[in-house]
Amino acid sequence: MLKYINTPLQEILDEALVKQKLKLFMKREDRNHSLVSGNKWWKLKYNLEEAQKLGYETLLTFGGAFSNHIYATAAAAKELGLKSIGVIRGEEVLPLNETLAFAKDCGMKLQYVSREEYRGKSDDEFINKLKNQFGNFYLIPEGGTNKLAVKGSAAFAKEKLAEIDFDYLCVPVGTGGTLAGIVCGLEGIKKAIGFSVLKNGEFLNEEVQKLIKDFSGIKYDNWCIETNYHFG
Repeated sequence: MLKYINTPLQEILDEALVKQKLKLFMKREDRNHSLVSGNKWWKLKYNLEEAQKLGYETLLTFGGAFSNHIYATAAAAKELGLKSIGVIRGEEVLPLNETLAFAKDCGMKLQYVSREEYRGKSDDEFINKLKNQFGNFYLIPEGGTNKLAVKGSAAFAKEKLAEIDFDYLCVPVGTGGTLAGIVCGLEGIKKAIGFSVLKNGEFLNEEVQKLIKDFSGIKYDNWCIETNYHFG
């Protein structure tokens, strides 16, 4: 199991906040592990446990050339003595950027596929092709988001947020797993606001709603996603 480092709650001080009589705090989950940090620790937690429990020796996952998920998965696999494969969207560009160079140094095999092929990353045909090429592996979806990732994010909310007094919790949204898990972990109490990192991210509302329902079976209404702050 990956080591977890307890993280502080840091107050952000700014005159604009004082004028509006607002208090803003940041939960410094970027400090929870030296390499597998932030929400990635929580999203990978139960996936790694499941892979080890089922006896898998190899992890395979997906991401772009600058994916922090690829970075974290490569680091986690190395720490736990597992092999890893990263299916990378787009062609290889040399020299490798820092993200992919780090993943390769961790022992991750980088498999580049065209953007067209990458769109089929969830299709059985594409997955079977990868199995024929690489053999047996434990599959972790792009961004690490699946039911076990939601479980990990829910555990974060229950274990690390439950005793904090706040009105709103804000979190970025890429694939939706972290927000879905936090909403489930809050169990309808307090408000969670997600900020889409993607342009035209309205589709994320449906994705998060499905993740919440699949995990908890409950339809919560204490959350929303803002889609106008992606800077894209």
